Amino acid sequence: MLGPDDVTLAGKVALVTGAAQGIGEAIAMTFARFGASIAMCDRNADGLAFVSRAIDGLGGRVVTGVMDVRDADQVDAFVSDAVHALDQRIDVLVNNAGGGFPSAFLDVNAKGQDALIRENFSSVTNFIRACVPNMTAGGSIINVTSIEAHRAAPGFAVYSAMKAGIMNLTQSLALELGHKRIRVNCIAPDVIPTPGVGDMGDVAARMPLPVAGHVDDVAGAAVYLATDLGRFVTGTTIHVDGGNLAAGGWHRQPDGSWHP
Repeated sequence: MLGPDDVTLAGKVALVTGAAQGIGEAIAMTFARFGASIAMCDRNADGLAFVSRAIDGLGGRVVTGVMDVRDADQVDAFVSDAVHALDQRIDVLVNNAGGGFPSAFLDVNAKGQDALIRENFSSVTNFIRACVPNMTAGGSIINVTSIEAHRAAPGFAVYSAMKAGIMNLTQSLALELGHKRIRVNCIAPDVIPTPGVGDMGDVAARMPLPVAGHVDDVAGAAVYLATDLGRFVTGTTIHVDGGNLAAGGWHRQPDGSWHP
């Protein structure tokens, strides 16, 4: 029977990428509150320092790295430093770093496409390769994708293709790593206000749950997948999207009716 002891990360080491703000910051802070030691990285040195001080204030242990997650050598060095500093292991890996820009596919040149692939896909494979040899039985890999992995995304074709690729990678690695008792899952958010994203009130009003989500909603799903609450869950995606994917293109109208 499940109890409070199953909803803890005490004694665990969690590595979170893209942790200087937004969803990554929320996950790192929430994991720390649940008792985890945190290794976190980002390109934003100031943001990373702010989150680090907050975790210090909670009495938690934290290791930071200002780095480019697209660079496999930098990833290997950071993971090595984190493992050395935090109990010689990684229990939870959260691949959150990523990003994109709006552009028609034919306007994205080869250099821009390569940047999108490296930031949104290669960064994930870099960290998985570096972390899995240091992961314990019962470990958890959590890949933050997007609702765009599951539907067309005009103007974000390469970005959404990479997110869809991560979803398939997640399913394949859930099988490859299952015998090690390492679970691999995705979280697919939508309509989550984060720095750099404008007001989402009009969009949220047309959703099944007519409110914008919060970064803590994604962090809550991550806690489920990281703790023993999710110990029998692997190879799947948790959609933190207010029902948007289920709506399938249907939108709530001002009178409360639904139209495609």
